Amino acid sequence: MKDIHSLLANLHRPRLLIRAARIGAENYRRDGHLPRLLGYGELPRHGPALIRLMEIEAEHEQSRCNTGAGYSVAAHVDVLIAIIGEADQLRAQEHVPQPIL
Repeated sequence: MKDIHSLLANLHRPRLLIRAARIGAENYRRDGHLPRLLGYGELPRHGPALIRLMEIEAEHEQSRCNTGAGYSVAAHVDVLIAIIGEADQLRAQEHVPQPIL
């Protein structure tokens, strides 16, 4: 099974969608975005959140490719914003040295 970084690296979407998501990710707030996308309650850790977000994004991508009537560019970009934001936070967390007890 691929690790999360490989999955993210292999995620290829149209440049306009990614560009909009990167701009939006500058203002990403985990506590504001994730409950709206994943449901309210306790927020999952970055890894599980990313896996679920990628599943949701795959549904949006399938709808986009099939020119589904229910496709929403705004909803798709919103999920991509969360994916970029979570990936950035996961990378930052992995580079933080563990405290010595």
